[in-house]
Amino acid sequence: MKNDTLKELTKAEEQVMQAIWKVKQGFANEIVAAIECDTAYNTVLTVVRTLEQKGFVGHETFNRSNRYYPLISKEEYMQRMLGGIASRWFGSSPKAIVSFLVDRKEVSLEDLEAITNELES
Repeated sequence: MKNDTLKELTKAEEQVMQAIWKVKQGFANEIVAAIECDTAYNTVLTVVRTLEQKGFVGHETFNRSNRYYPLISKEEYMQRMLGGIASRWFGSSPKAIVSFLVDRKEVSLEDLEAITNELES
């Protein structure tokens, strides 16, 4: 999938996509089982169809059942979404992102030291 055509997932789509990434490929009942809260089977199928239309999911047909699989990796999606947030909100500045997190006490001094050590190695 081209990154320039990638759309952001809604909360429901993300929940279903997380399940698809977890099962790697599966039939609707396997995807429903992988979702961590009670969601109706028909609702999941509706979301899966939307994800197919958006280009996130593909399927293979066996008899009259579809086995679904992701067309984009979780890492690729995360990279695209984080890159968009970084660009829109922080001018693509890693320093601005870290400063924002530090100001709100989302990142501790120990976290920063661990990150620095990782970057230096």
